[in-house]
Amino acid sequence: MDELVKLVAKKTGLSEDLSKKAVEVVIAYLKAKLPAPLDSQIDAVLSGGGQVEGMMKGLGGMLGQK
Repeated sequence: MDELVKLVAKKTGLSEDLSKKAVEVVIAYLKAKLPAPLDSQIDAVLSGGGQVEGMMKGLGGMLGQK
């Protein structure tokens, strides 16, 4: 998550504290809206252990893509 916070800070000019709050809000929103299997994958990706490819496949399935 630190990498994402730094990216938001760099791209927006916000402080790292504000960027962290913004990232936390977005993550909470995504977790509330996505099905449970993707919710847990978000945590895994943010901790550096997840597979983005698997999460993207899940999103594609939700959108009717194979």
